[in-house]
Amino acid sequence: MNTPLPSRLSTLAAALLLGATLLAPLAPAHAADTAAYVAALNEFLRGNEGAEAAIDAAAEQFNKLSQAEPNDPVLRAYAGASTSMRARTTLLPWKKMGHAEDGLAQIDKALALLTPQHDAPGYRGVPASLETRFTAAGTFLALPSMFNRQARGAKLLDEVAKSPLLDGSPLPFKAAVWLRAGQEAAKGQNAAEARQWFEKVVASGAPQAAAAQAKLKEL
Repeated sequence: MNTPLPSRLSTLAAALLLGATLLAPLAPAHAADTAAYVAALNEFLRGNEGAEAAIDAAAEQFNKLSQAEPNDPVLRAYAGASTSMRARTTLLPWKKMGHAEDGLAQIDKALALLTPQHDAPGYRGVPASLETRFTAAGTFLALPSMFNRQARGAKLLDEVAKSPLLDGSPLPFKAAVWLRAGQEAAKGQNAAEARQWFEKVVASGAPQAAAAQAKLKEL
């Protein structure tokens, strides 16, 4: 039985923002309005913590930023993720579906924008190609199976986790990827692989080490 969409999207926000939360104080490399970006991200984080009004604010702000920078895949990906999170703010099934589908359409566009130039360090020193794919992966993996995005989400997560670009990324982002890879391995009943990812996070001394240690105890 599939987990209800609102709770799955809550899990999504927690997963894809593990790195963003820790790196938020740093300025994005090329946003037109740094203060607006930070404000939007803060609302996104508040929404993840259960403040429904913040979810709407995050979606509105990220969509505004994305419209101002239409060729920025990271902003578009976050706009899509926050739009999908809006499914948590309504009880009406058709509105839940509409928010999720609108968000997915934005994320698909963000992925389509990626070119080799996006492999360069961008927001918070993370290559835009990795941040966009990781955001998309978290969204896809958190959705119910009826959206048929799990396989693509798993593929994107695998691409990010195995990318040579990840080695040069900030530690909090790397650890967020490793932790999510471990969570997916555990969900797939692959305890050995999950343990390897969680131990990698712990050994790195990243801020997520405590969360990874807790996950190891659950295996």
